[in-house]
Amino acid sequence: MENLYSVDTKSHDESRQGEPFSPFNMDPNLYKKYFYIESYGCAMNFADSEVVASILHKNGYGATNNIEQASLIFINTCSIREKAEQTVRKRLTEFKRLKKSDPGILVGVLGCMAERLKEKFLQEEKLVDIVVGPDAYRHLPVLIEEAETGQKAVNVLLSRDETYADISPIRLNSNGVNAFVSIMRGCNNMCSFCVVPFTRGRERSRDAYSIIHECRNLFEEDYKEITLLGQNVDSYYWVDETKNETITFARLMEMVAQISPLLRVRFSTSHPKDITDEVLFTIAKYENICNYIHLPVQSGSNRVLQLMNRTYTREWYISRVNRIREIIPNCGLSTDMITGFCTETEEDHQESLALMDYCKFDLAYMYFYSERPGTLAERRFEDDVPEEIKKRRLQEMIDMHRIHSLQSMQKDVGKTFTVLVEGSSKKNVDELYGRSDQNKVVVFPKGKIKKGDYVKVIINACTAGTLIGEVIN
Repeated sequence: MENLYSVDTKSHDESRQGEPFSPFNMDPNLYKKYFYIESYGCAMNFADSEVVASILHKNGYGATNNIEQASLIFINTCSIREKAEQTVRKRLTEFKRLKKSDPGILVGVLGCMAERLKEKFLQEEKLVDIVVGPDAYRHLPVLIEEAETGQKAVNVLLSRDETYADISPIRLNSNGVNAFVSIMRGCNNMCSFCVVPFTRGRERSRDAYSIIHECRNLFEEDYKEITLLGQNVDSYYWVDETKNETITFARLMEMVAQISPLLRVRFSTSHPKDITDEVLFTIAKYENICNYIHLPVQSGSNRVLQLMNRTYTREWYISRVNRIREIIPNCGLSTDMITGFCTETEEDHQESLALMDYCKFDLAYMYFYSERPGTLAERRFEDDVPEEIKKRRLQEMIDMHRIHSLQSMQKDVGKTFTVLVEGSSKKNVDELYGRSDQNKVVVFPKGKIKKGDYVKVIINACTAGTLIGEVIN
């Protein structure tokens, strides 16, 4: 995620997004063309790239991790912050070398940035041949054929229905242990700073049984952990008309957990106004639903929260945190915070710091405010906090969170955790890494353990972002 000020200060940055693989035979006679995809932004974008891969594969295209081999280059984009868009534009200029050596290469922009900028993008970026919004990936084969004739191909229409429920994603971004499963799309919350409702449309939930089918298939293929994805998973709501049954997010999560006790379940993201006691009790009931919740607060000031249209107060948020810790005492908790939102004062900033000091998050994603064109905030408010003040406030927030993060890790020294092994450590080939139930990275000596195993690890030491231990019998 671009412009990400995360104090997940890992000495071991073990990301499944850094271990892409191609599941396809690279025989040049097997496919008519090869495609290459880069993804930026949220987990939903990475999941969408796997949907794109499935659609293209069924139409005779093969995936490759070697950009030099590709005839089709796609970049799946994020519009949530200006820095993310700048990164994409810079990356597009780097593709010019490839296009210059082979004018037949097609370059496509997918996702939120494509949806936001539409045809304007083609005018600004002469290199781009295809622009496709997040609900139009089914049309990619036709758009590719159109672009091959020399025309610019665009489809950014948004859908009111779940678009890809029947598509089995090709797991390009998985390490073979973890997988993303999209359960809903879009957002109805209309936070004043956010472009998501405009780039991904209104909320629509996926057929629950298609989700269960996908999760069961993943488990049968030896995946051990799935993450249920949505812009706001707690808003999941699907009606089975044949049984006259309503399936909420809590019920869906329970159905997934019941597939097998060996299948770990995570989810992202929750909205503070929507996370219910039913969800919390479901997490507490099932050992294989991980005790970890990402609960973005954005600000600790009621005045700023109102300007952001977050529809809750700091008191409401704190009450939800208290309830989480009451029902799930060992729950890991993370958040998002924005500094320097329109009209934010020093008093507002201090209230944000005070809220962080109260909650003591295990992990926090922190940013300074980046005005996004077309949002309510851009239309109504002046972006009036100078950048140097935004950055200073952000640094103060980061400094506070570093202390909380280290304290959180130190509390786990001497404890034993069940860890799902996700792969080899990038810092030490003799070590493996995985995550605890609370989503903390754990590293330990390799021994005879293999990826996908569950192991008991006693923690002997830590950094601010990593637990260090050894396997016990």
